[in-house]
Amino acid sequence: MTAAARSAADVSAPPGWTRRPANLATAVTAELVERIVRGVHPSGSPLPPEPVLCATFSVSRTVVREAVKILQEKGLVQVRQGTGTMVTPPAMWNMLDELVLGATIAEDDSLAILDDLVVTRRVLESDMANVAARVADDEAIERLRALVDRMDELVDDPDSYHDHDRTFHDTVMQASGNRLARAVVRALESQVLNTARYMGRTERALCVASNRGHRRIYELIAAHDPEGAAEAMFTHITEAWVVRRSGPDEPTRLRR
Repeated sequence: MTAAARSAADVSAPPGWTRRPANLATAVTAELVERIVRGVHPSGSPLPPEPVLCATFSVSRTVVREAVKILQEKGLVQVRQGTGTMVTPPAMWNMLDELVLGATIAEDDSLAILDDLVVTRRVLESDMANVAARVADDEAIERLRALVDRMDELVDDPDSYHDHDRTFHDTVMQASGNRLARAVVRALESQVLNTARYMGRTERALCVASNRGHRRIYELIAAHDPEGAAEAMFTHITEAWVVRRSGPDEPTRLRR
C-alpha cells in the first residue's frame, strides 16, 4: 500500500481502528457487540439507523446490513418492521458465541459470568467423569495415571502444569464419549484460558493441591466408581475456582 493509500485508510477508519480492517462486516460486528454488551446501546433501545452506522464506521450500507444480520444470528438484536433494529435483553444473547462471551467476560467486574461458566463446566464434567468411570478402557485409565504422575513432577512449572491439567480433563471428557458436552466445555474454556481473572494464582502449593484432586478423580475412575468420580470432579472444580476467584482470605460459594 502506498503512503497516500495508507493515509486515506487511516482517515476513513473510525475511532479505535488503527487501520481499516480487511473484513469490514466482521470488524463492525465485533465493535457493535462490544457496544451492546457495555450498554452503549441498551437493551430495548434501537440501534442507530443505517446512515448513522455507515458514517460512524465509514462503510457502505451493504456492510452495515451484513453486520446487523450477524448480530441478529447472535441474538443481540431483532429487526422489527416499522420500529427498526432493537437491542434484545441479555437473556436472549447466544452466550456460547465467541464474541458475545468474550465481550461479556471483559465487561463483568463482578465475575458473575465466570461463576456461571464454572458452574456449567462443573455440571458437564461431573457427568462425564461419572460416565468415564463406567466405560473407560485400560488405555484411557493408563493415560490418566501417567498425567497425574507427570503433574506431580511439574508443580514448580505452572505453565507446563496447567497444560497437563487441561489434557487430564480433556482425557476424562474423551473417555466419556460425550462429544457434545466436551465441545461445550472446550468452547467455554477457550475464551478464558488467557485471562488472569480466570486463571488466578499459580504458586506451587496450589498446583500440589490441584493435583491431589486430579489423582482422586483418576483413582475413582480406575476403580469404576461412577458416583465417586462425579463427586470428586465436582469438588475439584469447585475448590479450584474458589481459590482462583477469591484468594485465600476471601472465600466464596458457588451454587450447587
